[in-house]
Amino acid sequence: MTCFRPCIDLHEGKVRQIVGSSLLEGTTQINHTSDFNAAYFASLYREKGLSGGHVISLGNNNQEQVMAALGAYRGGLQYGGGVTAENAQQYLEAGASHVIATSYLIDNNLFCWDRLERLKKEVGQECLVIDLSCRKTSAGWVVASNRWQTLTQLMITEETILQLQENCHEFLIHATDVEGKQSGMDEQLIKFLGDHCDIPTTYAGGANSLSDLDKLAKLSNHRLDLTIGTALDIFGGYGVTLEECISWNRLNKTSKI
Repeated sequence: MTCFRPCIDLHEGKVRQIVGSSLLEGTTQINHTSDFNAAYFASLYREKGLSGGHVISLGNNNQEQVMAALGAYRGGLQYGGGVTAENAQQYLEAGASHVIATSYLIDNNLFCWDRLERLKKEVGQECLVIDLSCRKTSAGWVVASNRWQTLTQLMITEETILQLQENCHEFLIHATDVEGKQSGMDEQLIKFLGDHCDIPTTYAGGANSLSDLDKLAKLSNHRLDLTIGTALDIFGGYGVTLEECISWNRLNKTSKI
């Protein structure tokens, strides 16, 4: 059943909201830089009872913030950014509930099944999230790696979803074309994921109001969760407040009983 999931995006050691496609274009467009550190937001999410969120490190100089956030909400946040089979365990030990893998699983723009097996063996399938953040092309949705700067040869298809969901616990998917723009979600992608994903899947990108939670729930048949970033009041946005999202979760949960 659909719910709101929180996020902490780190860039150059600061909590920021950025336009995802600007990373691909090489000129990072920053929507908001917070005065608060990552541990502050992690503690806030813990106090509000929001679990299943993620900390994403975009680039370098974020490790101190990452470790502080994971320690502030042990077991409550997933971590992604430079995760490999060699370092994944340290993030779990620091407090991450799951590690999120993307670039490590790509070699020469091709998906590397050997690396997936190594990572799965290291942390266990139950602690592994695969990031399939993507960009829409004329051929379909193409997975983007390396801070969303590199388009790979991995397409998001029914076959891809079916194969990968047998090897991880969750998917995280940013629609990078609309990420940070508050211009509307990729509704076709949401519907596709809702039709084919049988494991917990979080969508991010383009949400700008509380009604987008209802829209995503309907489009995905209540199978996807939603992360809202730039539009959220705690990140300088005006589209929706954190408290409204918490209330939506509470009401949605009540309606399921």
